[in-house]
Amino acid sequence: MSPTNRTVVVTGIGATTPLGGDAASTWEGLIAGKSGVKPLEQEWAADQAVRIAAPVAVEPTEVIPRPQARRLDRSAQFALVAAQEAWKDAGFEAKAGEDQSVDPDRLGAVIASGIGGVTTLLDQYDVLKEKGVRRVSPHTVPMLMPNGPSANVGLLVGARAGVHTPVSACASGAEAIGYAIEMIRTGRADVVIAGGTEAAIHPLPIAAFGNMMAMSKNNENPQGASRPYDTARDGFVLGEGAGVIVLESAEHAAKRGARVYAEAVGQGVSADSHDIVQPEPGGRGIAAALQNLLDSTDLNPAEIVHVNAHATSTPAGDVAELKALRKVFGDDADHMAVSGTKSMTGHLLGGAGGVESVATVLALYNRIAPPTINVENLDPEAEANADVVRGEARKLPVEGRIAALNDSFGFGGHNVVLAFRTV
Repeated sequence: MSPTNRTVVVTGIGATTPLGGDAASTWEGLIAGKSGVKPLEQEWAADQAVRIAAPVAVEPTEVIPRPQARRLDRSAQFALVAAQEAWKDAGFEAKAGEDQSVDPDRLGAVIASGIGGVTTLLDQYDVLKEKGVRRVSPHTVPMLMPNGPSANVGLLVGARAGVHTPVSACASGAEAIGYAIEMIRTGRADVVIAGGTEAAIHPLPIAAFGNMMAMSKNNENPQGASRPYDTARDGFVLGEGAGVIVLESAEHAAKRGARVYAEAVGQGVSADSHDIVQPEPGGRGIAAALQNLLDSTDLNPAEIVHVNAHATSTPAGDVAELKALRKVFGDDADHMAVSGTKSMTGHLLGGAGGVESVATVLALYNRIAPPTINVENLDPEAEANADVVRGEARKLPVEGRIAALNDSFGFGGHNVVLAFRTV
């Protein structure tokens, strides 16, 4: 099919997060300012410098049959839970082909993960060392593959237009959604199910992040540990889960009478080319992604009233992002309500962009911005550059079309900004 420039809309949402086992309970937790961070109770945590994390509120085995779950890495389990919800929420009653409203050859899946099946890999290596070759699971390879979640979601819905797995650290989930938008806009697909997932609450990743000094060591106050923009912030809190949305061309959605949450306007992408871990301190790469978004879409800065910020609660990254917003948008940044939802969910790494896209879409649909919790002393540089929503949720304008951004940035200098708009 020749290239087009079709309007893309969001028709389904799904999530499983530290705040709830579905999108509705997650959204309720976000608006209420609830924290999903807890002490780690596993025996291995006692020796860790970091002994807190944000596990999912509902175990995936409560949704997926246990025989099926045993053949899936935890990251794939999360992806299937969120995808099942999003697919049903979009109004599809069965997989493509069986449901005549979607053609499998015009359906894609893009599910990202920053790390993939790390728990499977490490656990099965332990089995190999302790119990021998014959005890290693024959399902190990398809379980540990980074594309395992996407492949399983593709099988779930019957996708044939393409099944993809972007891997760009903590920007992965947002990049997946941006890729899905382009699949529809350029005519490759009519419908794409997209998002991100991660399951890395394991002693090795926690030890490694802890030794990097990237994670909060506020073990005595788990629910207050993730504190974006606060002067006492000392690193992120590791979370787990998945967020998935269903994207469609506006024509396809209208033809089947689907409910539309929002328009997916487009994406802006750049790379810092600065450091493998540290963000460029002035926010140059982030600003480039924001400018790329404006240059490649019809988005008007005056429409943007909300930003779901990357805001991991790290000293350098939080401020760099806000400086970039101010640099690109100038005075227009004054009317953008900035929310740091990782203060409640923790940081889901490759799943963050998926979960936070769900939150961004729901913020527009309900016209309310979630709060950033735990901000007791706002960093003066944050205050100078942005309007941070603190303490309580804030109502967004009730009249006219409004837009919102979801920012995601990852190790390696990956920058992805997504834009959504009311319809």
